Amino acid sequence: MIPVPSELTRALKTGDNFLVTSHVKPDGDSIGSMSAAGHILKSLGKKFVLYNESGLPGKYTWLDLPAKIHNRPPDNNFDWIVVLDSASPERPGEYIADRINQVPTINIDHHPDNPDFGSINWVDPGFSSVGEMMSLVARQLDLELKGPLAHGIYLAIVSDTGFFSFGNTTPGVLEVTAQMVRQGLDPGQINPLITNQWSVGRIRLHGLALQRSEFVDNGRIGIICITKDMLKNTGTGPEDCEGLVNMLLKVSGVKVACTLREDDEGGVKMSLRSAGQDDVSRIASHLGGGGHKNASGGIINAPLQEAREMVIAGARRSIQ
Repeated sequence: MIPVPSELTRALKTGDNFLVTSHVKPDGDSIGSMSAAGHILKSLGKKFVLYNESGLPGKYTWLDLPAKIHNRPPDNNFDWIVVLDSASPERPGEYIADRINQVPTINIDHHPDNPDFGSINWVDPGFSSVGEMMSLVARQLDLELKGPLAHGIYLAIVSDTGFFSFGNTTPGVLEVTAQMVRQGLDPGQINPLITNQWSVGRIRLHGLALQRSEFVDNGRIGIICITKDMLKNTGTGPEDCEGLVNMLLKVSGVKVACTLREDDEGGVKMSLRSAGQDDVSRIASHLGGGGHKNASGGIINAPLQEAREMVIAGARRSIQ
């Protein structure tokens, strides 16, 4: 794996004012790594703003952030923009995409299709999460992995490793977690804060979606289609669909799992998962998306049923 670039730590030490951001509709890795980056900058005595176009999801309000996450573009002048967990300059939204060529940018990511869009790029798919990468930044700066800093890193790691159940669970990420536990992190206290955030509506959505699940190609492909009406009738939103795709992988014989959700902005949101050697990133890439070998996604600009057929065809081609 690529170590922390010396120019990255130099920029953190010499810069004065930072804008820290991540992709829109942030997940646990995005929010956890943003929190960790903020705590690192705070420990260095720097000025910084945390910004995400989508704001802070309600299920992460328990996290002890170093500052408020703003969802309105800041007016400040910054020495550096720090972009986390974003496979392209467009992923954090229009405001950031317009400024990346105007302000020096630090790009920290673990997506294999990242085009190195920053002034400083640390992109390594060998890491489980950007949170794991932030733990190395903290250690490079002689900061202890404890307290709120550790909470953000832990949230990021368990979100992207499926609580250490995915294939990206490496000895390195387990060693980082063990170090945080030795320094006071209590998984028994923090895990319920991460997992026990469901609403009654979400329970009903998952029940309805699982009832409508399909298993095709002799049970090797599991697929769930989620309509706007399903969300409306259960009082839920796109964030409540999280985790459904992983449920399909629990069915014996399923090699590729997919959820397809009608998007308010048009098109269909695709989430793909696999286990073992089946590479869903090839399916996603063919359909204009991207991601990792066992976890990928994207937007398909087609009606829901047409998107379903496209994904099934791609999965049939890729299954080993």
